[in-house]
Amino acid sequence: MKRLFFIFTLVLLSLYANSQSIEISGKVESLSNVENIHVINKTQQLFATTDKRGVFVITAKLNDTLIFSSIQHQVKNIILTKQMIIDKVVYIKLEEQINVLDAVTVGKVLTGNLMSDIKNTEGDPPIDFFDVGIPGYQGKPATQSERRLSEAGEFKPKMLLGFLGGGIPLNPILNGISGRTKMLKKRVAIETREELMLSIKARLSKDFLASNPLKDDLVADFFYFCADDQNFLKHCKNQTDFKILIFLRMKYKQYKENFNQK
Repeated sequence: MKRLFFIFTLVLLSLYANSQSIEISGKVESLSNVENIHVINKTQQLFATTDKRGVFVITAKLNDTLIFSSIQHQVKNIILTKQMIIDKVVYIKLEEQINVLDAVTVGKVLTGNLMSDIKNTEGDPPIDFFDVGIPGYQGKPATQSERRLSEAGEFKPKMLLGFLGGGIPLNPILNGISGRTKMLKKRVAIETREELMLSIKARLSKDFLASNPLKDDLVADFFYFCADDQNFLKHCKNQTDFKILIFLRMKYKQYKENFNQK
């Protein structure tokens, strides 16, 4: 009787231990970059990202499903085994994502014969500012609203000193009085938020929605809901994917609560 009780106790303890979540350390190996790979615990709807060495830590338990995903790699799913739980360590090797495109011929085919190819080539090569030896802007092109805001100018009190010299810039003053500058600033801010939101949606939605499901017709609405948050830029602009995913998870809970109250 005592022996049966002892065996029964061991079984219960084993079942209890297997049902408990613990921290699992892991390392991802690949021939390409292993930083910022998304590690998703699909079972418990948790996520983590790898550091520059491919190392990550995530909470999990026996039989949980982990998903490894990045733009550069093929998606890989694993189910945590008893040995992995005992060791508290997981090693994963990812294969690179290879996109094969159909061959496309654009323009005339060059034969390798110099005189023949010259005759078949039409037009002059484009000239840029490097060709003529002058400095040029190499950054991100300004949007239409940003260009209009720059042209409108911004009124500053020191501009009034222009009266003393016989000249004063009228555009900033007139646009400030009419409210056009304020309107353009608001438009630029809205476009900045939307551009960042669309970038996050394109880059992270697949991994995020794997553990935070939404109907297809609600996905766009959810990301606009995130962008409307007054702290959206603070939490998402120039931040790591991990911090952005934490913000999205917080907004997901709010979105579901609001949706259920309708």
